[in-house]
Amino acid sequence: MALLADPDAPTEIARRMARVLPDRLAERSGRGRRFDVTVVSEPFTAEVEDPLTLMQRIMDRACDGNWDVVVALTDLPLHSQGFKLVVDLSHEHGLALLSLPTLGGLRLGTRARQAVEEAVLSLEGARTKDGEEPRGRQPLRPPFTGRLAPVRKGRVDEEEIADLRYVVSGPRGYLKVLSGMVRANRPWRLVPGLSKALAAALATGAVATVNSTVWSLATALSTPRLVIAMVGSVALMIGWLIVDANLWHRTDEVSPEARKRAALYNASTVVTVGLGVIACYVGLAVVNLVWALFILNDRLFASLTRTPLQATEYWTLAWFVASVATVGGALGSGLESDEAIRAAAYSKREQERRSLLEKDSDG
Repeated sequence: MALLADPDAPTEIARRMARVLPDRLAERSGRGRRFDVTVVSEPFTAEVEDPLTLMQRIMDRACDGNWDVVVALTDLPLHSQGFKLVVDLSHEHGLALLSLPTLGGLRLGTRARQAVEEAVLSLEGARTKDGEEPRGRQPLRPPFTGRLAPVRKGRVDEEEIADLRYVVSGPRGYLKVLSGMVRANRPWRLVPGLSKALAAALATGAVATVNSTVWSLATALSTPRLVIAMVGSVALMIGWLIVDANLWHRTDEVSPEARKRAALYNASTVVTVGLGVIACYVGLAVVNLVWALFILNDRLFASLTRTPLQATEYWTLAWFVASVATVGGALGSGLESDEAIRAAAYSKREQERRSLLEKDSDG
């Protein structure tokens, strides 16, 4: 069998599961069978989001490789008849197409392996039963729906290659797909990707920490006002990055499905950038706190603010300066190239998808 994986995260997941998959499949099949697993990394979803076309590509690739079973992994969120596709299976051809974002953002590797195991056992069970032709629409075992809830069967049209489909729907399913998309984007990569913005924020924070006016403001502000300053600065940074780097997804299609897809992409963008900015904010607060502990003089601080310099004042000052520095970082982010921000904020597959959309709009 083969694991056909999109580049980047799907390939990494496929290679990790390939180390344990043969033994687990042999153990669970219960027929003393031996499984050879080959990982093939190639962008089989390039320029395509239609499950029918993707299944055709997978079938052609299976014929070229002469594999009995092919399971394709992609980090692209796929849609079918208004629902978010989890997996398509063709028992006749021994094919499966798995959309990783529908597995959620937690324990993705484990959940992907479980889903692949269930898919392979279902396909093998239909193709190898003695004396019978392959049985279409072989249901997956109960652990699949239990582990990956909310998952349910979806409708498959007669002209499609797949004979069994699982989809997710509803608010819980939407949140699961959203968390999976954010996990694929790897928001932690945004922190080193904003080097110029972080440099501007650190410089702003260093200057603000030794400014007596900032000391007075920090000690005078109440906790609710500090929270408002924090939320406002983070929101400003998120909004500036999205607008300046043109990360907002727009669609000219008027269908409800296209609008839902655009909303999902934009939600993943906001959450991805938001998590990256929050990580930057926390880092700035820690750096500012260390800098304040090193540089501030308690007598000078108390004489200017009429407040003794204690642990609470150190933390309050670092918190407020982090908000001020984040605004400075937002201005510094304008020095970053759009490509650098996109590379940090999106998975490789998402970058390719957006590049194709831009080419289509320019053409």
